[in-house]
This record gives sequence, structure tokens and C-alpha cells, in this order.
Amino acid sequence: MSRGNGLPTRRAWLFSAGAALALPWPEAARAGSQAEEPLADSVRTVLSSAIANKAPPKPTFERSEDRLAYLRWLGQISDRLKRRKSEAQTRIEFLETLWYESKRAGLEPALVLGLVQVESGFRKYAISVAGARGYMQVMPFWARLIGDGDAARLFHMQTNLRFGCVILRHYLDRERGDLFMALGRYNGSRGKSEYPDMVFGARKQWMLG
Repeated sequence: MSRGNGLPTRRAWLFSAGAALALPWPEAARAGSQAEEPLADSVRTVLSSAIANKAPPKPTFERSEDRLAYLRWLGQISDRLKRRKSEAQTRIEFLETLWYESKRAGLEPALVLGLVQVESGFRKYAISVAGARGYMQVMPFWARLIGDGDAARLFHMQTNLRFGCVILRHYLDRERGDLFMALGRYNGSRGKSEYPDMVFGARKQWMLG
């Protein structure tokens, strides 16, 4: 996962990194390039299975309270996202899918929204210098490792969000629940603070009060 608009100088990079915490809408990922890592066969099988499941992103609720909480979240977050996605149907479909894929992977929707904001600025067809694609800037090698090999499908909304959430969940498990380290691994800057700090800062904008 990496920056999509060229490689700035170190001084410019530090300026943009600081600005990302202050401005509500950073335009692209701010650091690094995720590195391909060897996967054990068992891990590849689990990840491939998680990607292949075609369940639809429409939530069902056993309790009315849970449904009302979801609808409250959807309404408030949709209002906040209008500046980036002005078309109501597109915006709602994106949020429904992101919520579904986040919950499916055991991730907080606000965290995934913050990651999307930092990685792509909510641009569906964003491409980084390193070749990462889509909302969550998924590197094409993941399509080969755990998908059907068709990297073009990473521009499909649900496919991209599913890959991104499954990959982040994988890294979070590898880092034994350490979100700081998992975010660094996702971005290819493991152990450095700039990228996780940007995602944490962006996440705050998507948390309900």
C-alpha cells in the first residue's frame, strides 16, 4: 500500500504527513510500499477461503436495537462522506459494503474508513506508484497469492474492500493484536509511526460521538 501521486522529497513528505492529521481529506496514501511475503499453505488456504466467500453485503439483525444502531451509523457517516461521494446511492452502497466487510473481518468500521481515507482519499480507481489499487490500495500480488489472479478485479468495490479487510485482519493476527504494528505491515513501514498515526488520526473523524 503506498502513495499514489509520485515520490516527494523527504521535507515535502514530512509536511504532507503532518498535514494529513490536520486536514479532513488527504488525497492519497502517504508512505511506503507493501512487500510480498511468503505464506504457509495453511495460511494461503484460509485467506483464499475468506476472499472467495460470496455472501452479499446486506446486514441482518436479530435485535431491533442492533438494526437501529446500524441505521444511525449509516445516516451519520453518510452525511460526513457527502463531500467525497456526492451521489447518494453510490455513497450508501459503499458504506453498506464497508460496514459488512469490516464486521466480517472483525474490524472496526471507523478504522477501515480511516485507512481508506489515508490510502486512497476514497478514490475507487486510485493507483499508487508501486501499483497498489483501489480504495484500500491492495497490491496486485495478493490477487495471485489468494485470489483468482485477476488484478483488474481489485478495482471492484466489494472485492477491494474484502481483500483489504482480510489482509489487515491477517496482519493483525500475525502481530498478536498489535494494531500499530499491523498497520505498519499493511503499509510496508512496519515499526515506523508515521503511517499508523495518520490512520489513527483519520479514524477519529469516523467515530460516532
